[in-house]
Amino acid sequence: MAKELKDLTKRADNYSQWYNELVVKADLAEQSAVRGCMVIKPYGYAIWEKMQRTLDDMFKQTGVQNAYFPLLIPKSYLCREAEHVEGFAKECAVVTHYRLKNDPNGTGVVVDPDARLEEELIIRPTSETIIWGTYKNWIHSYRDLPVLCNQWANVMRWEMRTRMFLRTAEFLWQEGHCAHATAEESEARTVQMINLYAEFAEKYMAMPVIKGVKSANERFAGALNTYTIEAMMQDGKALQSGTSHNLGQNFAKAFDVTFVNKENKPEYVWANSWGVSTRLMGALIMTHSDDNGLVLPPHLAPIQVVIVPIYKNDEQRAEIAKVVEPIVAEFKQRGISVKFDDADNRRPGFKFADYELKGVPVRLAIGARDIANGTVEIMRRDTLEKHEGKLEGIVDYVAALLEDIQKNIFEKALKRRESMTVKVDTYEEFKVAIEKGGFILAHWDGTPETEDRIKEETKATIRCIPLDAPDEEGVDMITGKPSHRRVIFARNY
Repeated sequence: MAKELKDLTKRADNYSQWYNELVVKADLAEQSAVRGCMVIKPYGYAIWEKMQRTLDDMFKQTGVQNAYFPLLIPKSYLCREAEHVEGFAKECAVVTHYRLKNDPNGTGVVVDPDARLEEELIIRPTSETIIWGTYKNWIHSYRDLPVLCNQWANVMRWEMRTRMFLRTAEFLWQEGHCAHATAEESEARTVQMINLYAEFAEKYMAMPVIKGVKSANERFAGALNTYTIEAMMQDGKALQSGTSHNLGQNFAKAFDVTFVNKENKPEYVWANSWGVSTRLMGALIMTHSDDNGLVLPPHLAPIQVVIVPIYKNDEQRAEIAKVVEPIVAEFKQRGISVKFDDADNRRPGFKFADYELKGVPVRLAIGARDIANGTVEIMRRDTLEKHEGKLEGIVDYVAALLEDIQKNIFEKALKRRESMTVKVDTYEEFKVAIEKGGFILAHWDGTPETEDRIKEETKATIRCIPLDAPDEEGVDMITGKPSHRRVIFARNY
């Protein structure tokens, strides 16, 4: 393990390589036999499960229920909403046949040409079309509204350049799809969910985010409006971490989903959709981790505390276990996940390096001498600081320490973002600033032509128009046209 840690590329040397190595060495995921797809390993999935469980509870507190819709979507469904199909056409995986047969030449199996589907099926890149095709059967009257559904699922988007968690051909996510009787209700739900995502990111992931609206160029295909939370990674690049889309009546019209309103008149339903994915795993890694490995926020760490016994013989090992057993029980009673690693096939130094690499927030080491003195060695992963503490009251102490770590890594990430956010007023300043990374606040004339030019010349995009952006009169740095507020530009993942 010491060798593996030594071989972990430094962030300053090659941030991208550091990330790729860390995902594998921390046992989060690995490449699969299918190009562009990954295997999420148990430790990585345990983090995703905590995210999933927390978000699921938050959704349900707002009245949302879980459902499940088919993986395969008729091609005709995808084609009903013109902007939608155009936005996803290049990423779609298509099922054309339903059977294989033995190759008469003896080379294995081949597609049976007699088993071609009457209509080709699309492996879902997102589920708006299949869900709105279903909602047509559910919704008839205003009494059937609102419909507040979410599904936890996998999707397939045929990516050419992939990176584990950040951009893979298949990924896990949740997608909420709500139907409402009025435009106001739908917009309120759209905003409510982006606020929920921001709360989750900051409270549980300890990741500061900026809430904003996407430009027309960056909007979800088929949406009237897209809200986003944008986070800054340690290398200064932006990561879109969650989106919520006001779909208006576009999908209702495409699938003829109407309801009889209170005035007994037919009306198209108002819709929104919202989602986050396993991309949050990548965000978690890149926001907090360091050259020694993962740094996990205690609120999402699968193991919050690990206890490593230091002993010379079985007698000492048994003595330590006897003392630790009630401490472990108290941790569990307090809802703190703890592991007592008394495995005798790994030396303490190996264990220390392993748990440091995996980002366990607090490590306790206890030996025979500690028991005699009533002490324990405490190490916090965020700062790597070690100190001696008292065994008595250790659970209370660690519980407070975990909250301090959660707060500390959030504040550290926030200070980094603030230090890497600059205002510019000229295109020359912009070109210099974008090479340094970070968020750039600049005026924009609101036209897609200007946005396209900036992207083509600098590889920077408008990440969002911040919801809390103050009114500020200015001019576009390229066209000189008037602008009433600054927007956030950055290079992104």
